[in-house]
Amino acid sequence: MPVHVRFTPQLRRFLEAPPAEVEGATPREALEQVFDQNPRLRAYLLDEQGVLRKHVALFVGGQLARGADALDRPLEPGQDLDVMQALSGG
Repeated sequence: MPVHVRFTPQLRRFLEAPPAEVEGATPREALEQVFDQNPRLRAYLLDEQGVLRKHVALFVGGQLARGADALDRPLEPGQDLDVMQALSGG
């Protein structure tokens, strides 16, 4: 069963990022398949070490994934992976 990867409208303002259904045991594996289809997304979401950039929030199954291992945690089949541009301001 595929993983459902979705990107928020705020992020899609800057890059083409349609929803995708991909295979992957971890968020990193799922995103790598998305990057194969859209390489520009990689540099926007990940830094040079392959870590989520600080302006990117990742939700796995509706829960915020934090920490250095956020991209390498196991995914359940059919789980939702939501990628957001973190907003700040006051």
